[in-house]
Amino acid sequence: MKRRNLLKYLSVLPLSGAVIGAESTFKPLMAEELGFLPHQQNTNQPRRIAAILTEYRPNSHADVIVGKYLEGYNQDQMAPYPESKIVSIFTEQVPENDMSRPMAKKYNIPIFRTVADALTLGGDSLAVDAVLLIGEHGVYPMNDKEQKQYPRFEMYLKITDVFRQYKKSVPVFNDKHLSYSWRQAKRMVEISKELKFPMLAGSTIPVSWRIPAVDTPFGKAQKYAVGISFSGLDIYGFHLLDGLQAIVERRKGGETGVKSVQCLEGTECWNYLDQNEWVKRLFDQAISHSETRVAGNLRELVKKPAVFIIDYNDGLKAAAFLMTGLVQDFTYAVDVEGQQEPFSTLMKLQAGKPHYHFGCLVKNIEIMFNTGKSPYPVERTMLSSGILDFALESRILGYQKLETPELSRVRYQCSPESYFFTKGWDSNGKRID
Repeated sequence: MKRRNLLKYLSVLPLSGAVIGAESTFKPLMAEELGFLPHQQNTNQPRRIAAILTEYRPNSHADVIVGKYLEGYNQDQMAPYPESKIVSIFTEQVPENDMSRPMAKKYNIPIFRTVADALTLGGDSLAVDAVLLIGEHGVYPMNDKEQKQYPRFEMYLKITDVFRQYKKSVPVFNDKHLSYSWRQAKRMVEISKELKFPMLAGSTIPVSWRIPAVDTPFGKAQKYAVGISFSGLDIYGFHLLDGLQAIVERRKGGETGVKSVQCLEGTECWNYLDQNEWVKRLFDQAISHSETRVAGNLRELVKKPAVFIIDYNDGLKAAAFLMTGLVQDFTYAVDVEGQQEPFSTLMKLQAGKPHYHFGCLVKNIEIMFNTGKSPYPVERTMLSSGILDFALESRILGYQKLETPELSRVRYQCSPESYFFTKGWDSNGKRID
């Protein structure tokens, strides 16, 4: 068997029988059978957080997430601050421009040599109330699908090994996609269900400031959806897909799974846009909200156009475009049953410090840390991770349309509430919500 075929075969083998939304004869031991203490919230004290990081340098995800806990939401050493407190840090790498050591010294936070020590504070019991896992940035290899192989899965296993050792678990937030590998992403969610701890993950895009400040109507059928963004297929493709998933998961019947995925680039991407009326119509509607669109000929501006084409089990069709050279923001449009005009919006980011959209994410993380309940399902990010993995597989297999029985088994229902933000920042760049 050729290497690529072997990798494809291995990627669809279940690591365990516990596939989300699927029946299985294999039943992993659950937390109560393992003698775990149930997760309990102590509301009298700030939550103690272990920050488990790949690296912490200026403008890294660690900087703009951990930095808000240390220096306030505006990162100006002034209120408002998140309620929870960082009490330990582990970094896998220490670059020349490392911030972890000087920040830890400044705020009197210990840095530990291992993940286990960061969770136990060097003792013999789980000593934190929550975990931030930020496996973004650092020097790591790329695979043949041009995915950077961040060790989120491996770091997550080290965290949950501590939970198993001390028969106790706490909420975990995982930044960005769960893993570059669908199989690993699925396993991470399975473990959270097995050990019964709250888990949240994903991009800043779904929770950022929206203009207009609207969400797709909850429980209404959707037929077509388009998203538009920019930058690399892996690094920003995930953000684009996670934003898309946040608005389509609200449709009638909830999330029903994805039956096929395809990636197209170059001329084939333009042909797809030209040959499908709904795609062109919703593309134009979405991009009308862009605040960064460059004037000029679309095909001359965008040198490497790409689209991820997604077919859902319930008939919803979606197209997610990466249009580098045309825009530098995230816009979406969706055909909703009973509405003459499509739903459409901009999910707006702040280009410089304090990177407001990361504050939006931290506010949602704090909901989970303080209530023990995730504001939105971790399955969203699991599915976004899987769609991206299979889209990049399609690309290296000659842009084939790939059937995805693994993703078709994903079922979940989000809540009717929305968790994005309706206000932005003032003239000084500070939050006004």
